[in-house]
Amino acid sequence: MRQRVVRVALVAAAVALALLVVPLAVAIRVSFFADERGELERAAMAAAVRVGPGFAAGDPVELPPGPGEGRLGVYDGELRLRAGTGPRTADPVTRRALTDSVIEEHTGGELVAAVPVSQDERVIGVVRASVGAGSVWNRVLLAWAALAGVVLVALGVAVLVARRQARSLSEPLEALSRTSQAIADGDLTVRASGSRVAEIDQVARTHNEMVQRLSELLSHERHFTANASHQLRTPLTGLRLGLETALNDSGADPRAALEEALEQSQYLRDTIDEVLRLAGERAATVSRPAGRPAGVLLEQAETRWHGPLAQDGRRLDLVIDRAVAALSVPGRTTAQILDILLDNARRHGSGTVTVTLREIGDALAVDVADEGHLTTDAARLFERGTTSGPGQGIGLSLAADLADSTGARLSLTRRAPTRFTLLLATPSAERPATGTGPTQ
Repeated sequence: MRQRVVRVALVAAAVALALLVVPLAVAIRVSFFADERGELERAAMAAAVRVGPGFAAGDPVELPPGPGEGRLGVYDGELRLRAGTGPRTADPVTRRALTDSVIEEHTGGELVAAVPVSQDERVIGVVRASVGAGSVWNRVLLAWAALAGVVLVALGVAVLVARRQARSLSEPLEALSRTSQAIADGDLTVRASGSRVAEIDQVARTHNEMVQRLSELLSHERHFTANASHQLRTPLTGLRLGLETALNDSGADPRAALEEALEQSQYLRDTIDEVLRLAGERAATVSRPAGRPAGVLLEQAETRWHGPLAQDGRRLDLVIDRAVAALSVPGRTTAQILDILLDNARRHGSGTVTVTLREIGDALAVDVADEGHLTTDAARLFERGTTSGPGQGIGLSLAADLADSTGARLSLTRRAPTRFTLLLATPSAERPATGTGPTQ
């Protein structure tokens, strides 16, 4: 691109200089020859003044100095050279001057000016001034050489300016090309930098916006894949174990096993729908899924996680404030968050796991506590990829995103023993006028 810009600039400069120089060169030639003719005419007239009345009678004539490189002579009426220098007999230009008119002509390699000398309205002689045309051409060529030098200097300056402009135009495009190549190689963090060219800056901004949207799209896809894998693993394991148990137990009720499998399938579907909803969520849109009684959600969570925790020799206790157990909360979202917190307590906690439903002002609080001790930095606890043991660090980050998507808030409220608290807003119209204390 740089060479192309330089070539275009040089062609434009050459055309502009040609349009300027060619007429100027012609004007220099015409001007030099016209000035020389004027000098010859003035020299001839100055000599004609020196010719006195006695010239026709043979009086001598004292001529002034002639042109520096030319000749100056006086001819009588017989067209013979009487004084000065020039042809011995008059040439055609001098003859025509006898008609009482000033003659200027370029003939025989000379510039000639002939001025008639009159006395009593009669031409008695002619003053002839001439100079070789070669001397005039020499001056013209010198002027043309100077003009060519100026042209070469102008072209040199044009080359320098063109190269600088080509560099200023090509460097941002080359940088944009390198950025695009880096993105094609998989680095979505690079961004095109600005330049001093408005059009290229606009391309860079559009390119950065495209890469940002592409990066967000890929991030959503990666998060969806990781979230779906994380959330589906435990329900699928439970479904498989339930079916295997029913197959291995000859006395098991097939209908009960099928109903349990159907329930697990529905829960899997709800899980997929919730993960898809979160993947399509936009920051400017906060949706509230269909509500379900908070107490029912906790009891269902206890049903799902009592068995896995019992296999590890651990207890799962529920503490539910019956005064608020019937209040509606986002059903599928709350269930997913509870599953994540209980799975986190099983994998990284210890001892008894206690799930508490209580009221805090105008909100419901769901506490998930165990007897473990948190060692991870609390400031990075909900960042994706942060983990204190086996796992990919997806669960708590996903739980926080799910909570934010419905206007809830998930936080760590105690490090030792560990306790996470989910705050859920509930419509005030659903709150009972009176209530009873918590039950276990």
